[in-house]
Amino acid sequence: MIGDRLSQAMNEQIKNELESYYIYLSMSAYFHSLSLDGMGHWMRCQAHEEMIHAMKFFDHLVDRGGKVELLNLQQLKTDWSSPAEAFQDAYQHEQFITGKINELTTIAREEKDYASEPLLAWFSDEQIEEEASTGKIADEMTMIGDDKSALLMLDRELAARAFPAGSPLDPLAYKAE
Repeated sequence: MIGDRLSQAMNEQIKNELESYYIYLSMSAYFHSLSLDGMGHWMRCQAHEEMIHAMKFFDHLVDRGGKVELLNLQQLKTDWSSPAEAFQDAYQHEQFITGKINELTTIAREEKDYASEPLLAWFSDEQIEEEASTGKIADEMTMIGDDKSALLMLDRELAARAFPAGSPLDPLAYKAE
């Protein structure tokens, strides 16, 4: 059975992951409004990953006899002044999530909850990837500056990101062919 303190912290992390889902979906809408559909697609894929992350914590709590409590979500942000600002915000958000994963790991270790260690180690590794990918794109956006042709090249590159199989966020999952 999972302890109350860690259970509460994991419920808070479910909220954080669902808010991540929401902010990345907001970023997707923002990019689509600018006709940067590749970036919109990339963010939609990112939103899907965040939903998976929330469900990993959800299932861990269920499997360990904890109580899942879905907390109220906040709409973190819905508009950006530029694509560069959106990706900088994504990078900063991933750094925030990394800090939250570190806090969960600290709680698990303080409570000697060794059964949560594999899950939290997976998230630690995942956050390295998340920070690296959003940070790289944020850096590329800074290099691009006001070069619209470079922005369009990056947009096309980001359009190549693949959805996980069966993703409900993939338009192919709900559009008739």
